[in-house]
Amino acid sequence: MDRDLLRQCLTYHGESLFNKLKCEQTENPDFQAVVADLCKVTCESNSDGQDSPLVEQFIARKADILFCPTWKTATHQEEEHEEEDAAEPYAIMPPVELFMEVSYEERRVMLYRDLERGDIVVGRINNIREYGFFLTLLCTAGGLRRDIEDLELSALCHIREIPSTGSHDDPLSYYQIGDFIRAAVKDIDRYQEKITVSLHQASISPIFEHVKLGVFPREELPIHYSRSVRAAADSTETYECILKSCHGYHNPSVVDYLLEKVGVSDIHPPSMMRGLQSKLFQEEDFASAIRKKQSASWALKCVRAGVDHFKHGRHVEAMNEYNKALDIDTKNVEAQVARGALYANKGSIVKAITDFELALESCPDHRNAKKYLCQTLVERGKQLAEQEKLVTAEGLYRRALSLDDSNPEAQEALHKITDMIQSDEEAGVQVGEREAVQPAIRTSFSLRG
Repeated sequence: MDRDLLRQCLTYHGESLFNKLKCEQTENPDFQAVVADLCKVTCESNSDGQDSPLVEQFIARKADILFCPTWKTATHQEEEHEEEDAAEPYAIMPPVELFMEVSYEERRVMLYRDLERGDIVVGRINNIREYGFFLTLLCTAGGLRRDIEDLELSALCHIREIPSTGSHDDPLSYYQIGDFIRAAVKDIDRYQEKITVSLHQASISPIFEHVKLGVFPREELPIHYSRSVRAAADSTETYECILKSCHGYHNPSVVDYLLEKVGVSDIHPPSMMRGLQSKLFQEEDFASAIRKKQSASWALKCVRAGVDHFKHGRHVEAMNEYNKALDIDTKNVEAQVARGALYANKGSIVKAITDFELALESCPDHRNAKKYLCQTLVERGKQLAEQEKLVTAEGLYRRALSLDDSNPEAQEALHKITDMIQSDEEAGVQVGEREAVQPAIRTSFSLRG
């Protein structure tokens, strides 16, 4: 179990949760290994005991999952510096409390509670003294992200926390009132509500080491802060309006990007259900497999509608339904067979053969696909025989018999064309110099619903 997470949770919930944990996790060796360290935390807790017993019971029962170290992202990916990145990979929104009725006092308390050393804040210099300068904090820009300009918070950047500029004897001479400053939180006094910041790169968390501290132009203010300012000035700027106007909202890869960013894998899906903690999802449970089944079902409805049109002689409507089915599911066998049959009845034998062959590639044992392909191959062979392409026609007849060796029409056609080829060879006549005597017979299919 992750000791830091447990400690934070117990600091908030207090002895009530600790007692429930001891009952629910009594046989968990990981909990027993840390229980001694947690006793002191519980005693120092400031919880007022007003938390929901149901929430505490849930935490106690699921503690082995909630506080499992593997839930933490294995490699904390670097935060992208949105100000320097023209592309917005996901919708960067103003903090949600901007759209909620959260009191001034509650927001201040929450900020001092959640702000940590190493977090990045953005402010404007409002006063310069001989020992440093004071910032009016505008927002947080790394780790915790909030817009806090209306909270009227100040932070001190002591002169020793300001890097020397080299050419200036006094580091403070480089700064002016009104400058925008990006700084790292150096220390937080939650009781006195005092914040000190630093401009030394070493003071920020390793995950933000790419962020440059110091003075920056107004154009580089964080995107979430700029959008907050606009939303605060215009009451018509709702959360939904801002979300839909974000470039990142329309990024088709946004889900994959965010999953990767928070370290969640769809191969090893996280869950609060113990059954899903012990084994992986089956392949058919993933969205792609479910979507494939849904597409097949939808396509089959279109095929049925097309068959109904076909039976009533509405061939154009039938073709539209078959094409719609194949747009939904490109490998739908029933749609390919039905469209092939319609092509055959309209005299487009080559297109019909193509559809039947595609259907048999997906389902080699499909009875109707075999039957119809056999018939169309015989029909095509007769067309080629009329064109004196006897050898090609013979090949189609043999292929038809490989699908159905008992087909009498294919047997008879093959027998006749073989005799014709043999007699031509005996007479010394080149194949193709005499007309085929077998007229073409129109093939007709009847579709089964």
